[in-house]
Amino acid sequence: MADVESFLAGGGLGSRAFYRIVRNLLTFFSRTFWRTSVIGRGFVPRSGPFILAPVHRSNIDTPLVCAVTRRRMRYMGKDSLWRKRPVGWVLSALGGFPVSRGTADREALRRCIEVLEAGEPLVLFPEGERKSGETVQPLFDGVTYIAMKAGVPVIPVGIGGSERAMPKGKRYLRPSKCVILVGEPMMPPSGEGRASRSVVRDFSANLHAVLQRLFDEAQVRAGARTQ
Repeated sequence: MADVESFLAGGGLGSRAFYRIVRNLLTFFSRTFWRTSVIGRGFVPRSGPFILAPVHRSNIDTPLVCAVTRRRMRYMGKDSLWRKRPVGWVLSALGGFPVSRGTADREALRRCIEVLEAGEPLVLFPEGERKSGETVQPLFDGVTYIAMKAGVPVIPVGIGGSERAMPKGKRYLRPSKCVILVGEPMMPPSGEGRASRSVVRDFSANLHAVLQRLFDEAQVRAGARTQ
């Protein structure tokens, strides 16, 4: 596999042009098939790094959130996916970068920080893996730690209707309405020095509360639940 740093760098003009084409196709599909609407797009910075932190209820969440900005966003992926060069190029062009499966969490965190320090936006699902239901699950502190160390804002995002559009364990898509609700940027405490565990927990708790509010409203707007 090629050097990891080249994947973290994100490729050249060709890969960025490829990303724009794929993003436009995905956005067009989501608007027509899922009638996807984005509310609060103005909260997404037009320049500089940030962490986009959406709730995670479906496999379609990743392509859905590309609609919030024309900028290419970066995602973590298992390094095994990069073993075949053509596949690896496509994944990198789409914003992915490899993280070795089974490595220490600190290695994955370091690579996320490097992406942000390069000035690019990063997508992290703070609940971790895909969840089910209307309650936002406890958040991992990794998002808070990375935001603090890199000194970047966290943009909370509620995605309504995606679980209905493609439920967990299903391989087919349903033409159900989806709504993406973007919240105001949340600036973490300064990452200088070693932050106390209570500071990290407080920020994560605030992020959790905001995500729940955004998720609830997005679900109502998508018609996935009543008020």
